[in-house]
Amino acid sequence: MGSAARLKVDGGIPNQLAKAADAARNLEQRGYDGGWTAETSHDPFLPLLLAAEHTSRIELGTNIAVAFARNPMIVANLGWDLQAYSEGRFILGLGTQIQPHIEKRFSMPWSHPARRMREFVAALHAIWSAWRDGGKLQFEGEFYTHKIMTPMFTPEPQPYPPPKIFLAAVGEAMTELCGEVADGHLGHPMVSKRFLTEVTLPVLARGLERSGRDRSEFEVSAEVMVATGENDEELAKAMTAARKQIAFYGSTPAYRKVLEVHGWGDLQPELHRLSKQGEWDTMGSLLDDEMLRTFAVVGPVEEIGAALRERCAGVVDRVLPIFFAASQKCISAALKEFHQ
Repeated sequence: MGSAARLKVDGGIPNQLAKAADAARNLEQRGYDGGWTAETSHDPFLPLLLAAEHTSRIELGTNIAVAFARNPMIVANLGWDLQAYSEGRFILGLGTQIQPHIEKRFSMPWSHPARRMREFVAALHAIWSAWRDGGKLQFEGEFYTHKIMTPMFTPEPQPYPPPKIFLAAVGEAMTELCGEVADGHLGHPMVSKRFLTEVTLPVLARGLERSGRDRSEFEVSAEVMVATGENDEELAKAMTAARKQIAFYGSTPAYRKVLEVHGWGDLQPELHRLSKQGEWDTMGSLLDDEMLRTFAVVGPVEEIGAALRERCAGVVDRVLPIFFAASQKCISAALKEFHQ
């Protein structure tokens, strides 16, 4: 179960450099606990440098940076520098992406993703340890080798510990690995509270037990889709947008296992077929209210804060709400109770 600590609420930071500083500053001023960038059309690390420069309190992380598009030494340098510049507020969130993107978009090797990620994290710790303690770097693995580190290439010491590492995981192997080697778990929006409770948390617990750690030493982070509005028209618009997004996620074979927990696995092939035809509106119409409310928090703005808290209670330690078709005024009203 989730820890007894206060639920942290996070927000997104645009990965466009021109927008990152203002967005991060606004998150901090509005009482958020953390800000995350994503690796989509822009690099996820560079905006966090600007975010660190214009904030002093909130945690800053990547959700996610694609690990296998890089090597551990490159990521170790980025993590070390952002941790130093942010004065210990950086979280390194990593994910695998999928094989076609790694091989055909990034032109990098793909194999045994769980084993490769385990080694990637171990290599990061070995590099940071050598920089921190001055020991010899001697890392030899199945996928990565790091054995040269001279004074010229060793960064200056810093007073902060190495960055926390969060891993994105849905499948059992990666989720158990996350509990064993990472400091936190990054969840996907296409995950229900039931899936988290019945599947994710027990698997994370196995990994934590293997590492000899307590649940209180680990953070579970969730992205939760939210459909709300200040009137019936706004709420209906948000619900329609949320249905389409859930249908899009559900069309991906990787998330059939999430649908199957609720007995909806047979819907996935149909959503996938329609996605190939670009029938996005039709896909959304296949989701009834029960499915919508299973994967999204839905309700008028005056009720949504309590509903979001209920969705997270006892399950996650931090939440990143994803609002559909909502104004900033609406979002602020919805999250008011979290920032008391």
